[in-house]
Amino acid sequence: MTRLGVVVEIREHTDELIEFDVIGRPRGFLAQAHVHARQTERHEVIEGSMRLTIDGEEHVLRPGDAMTVPVGAAHSQRGDEPGRVRVQLRPAGDTEAFLRRLAEMDVNRFGWPSPLTVAEISRDFADSGHAAKPSPRVQRALSKTILALASREYDFVDEWDVAAPREAVYRAISDGRTYPQWWKPVYIAVDADGEPEVGKESRQHFKGRLPYHLHTQSTITRLEVPEVIEADVDGDLRGHGKWTLTDLEDGGTHVRFDWQVFADKPLLRVLTPLLRPAFRWNHAWAIARAREGLEPFARA
Repeated sequence: MTRLGVVVEIREHTDELIEFDVIGRPRGFLAQAHVHARQTERHEVIEGSMRLTIDGEEHVLRPGDAMTVPVGAAHSQRGDEPGRVRVQLRPAGDTEAFLRRLAEMDVNRFGWPSPLTVAEISRDFADSGHAAKPSPRVQRALSKTILALASREYDFVDEWDVAAPREAVYRAISDGRTYPQWWKPVYIAVDADGEPEVGKESRQHFKGRLPYHLHTQSTITRLEVPEVIEADVDGDLRGHGKWTLTDLEDGGTHVRFDWQVFADKPLLRVLTPLLRPAFRWNHAWAIARAREGLEPFARA
């Protein structure tokens, strides 16, 4: 944690407590007021001095002095000079995991991480502690918004009924080479190694309503005739797709398509935060074309 001004040495770790020495002078992210939601925190100065502020009241601690911060109290630690402070948190909770996260994170020259890193820390450790301001509710909302804007992951679930036997629907979906015939104009070309089998690969060229073309490679990971087809996808889009087919009482087929995808094409990576609604609209348009083409193809 040298960029944060300190080195941490863990001395003891049990379920009941974690004890560690903080050596140096906290700066940036570490020097800000925060709250431990479920832990008491005891500070004992070994070398140097520290200013411990608890609920707005400042206390100056020197070698041999110790003070405990109660659960839920807003507090901050600052040093006028580098020193050594022994810290105990009870119970230990996930403090060691939090310290490791701090040691791994990137910070600027002022000791501050990026907003995305702060949002990830808030998401992962909010149950244990949080910044003193703004309110926890506002922090959760900000974190959720930042993570949503930064994410390039999409989860789609589409379901519809097809008036065709399940076996025929299964054959059409499991063999990607048929897609240019019925999933028009989305799929332009599909090249496969042969009949669909687990482990077989295929290569796709397709487009949507947005002005770009995509090229992917798919590997079949699961086939359960005539119920389930799963495949991993790599290339301009990276993800996993799963088709689940069930019989309807009238002899038709209920189709469910679960599609988890990451936008890995360079242009998509840049534009995802801004164009997420457009990407979802583009997916909806592509699925509408599948609904139009799958039934007459399977019936034929």
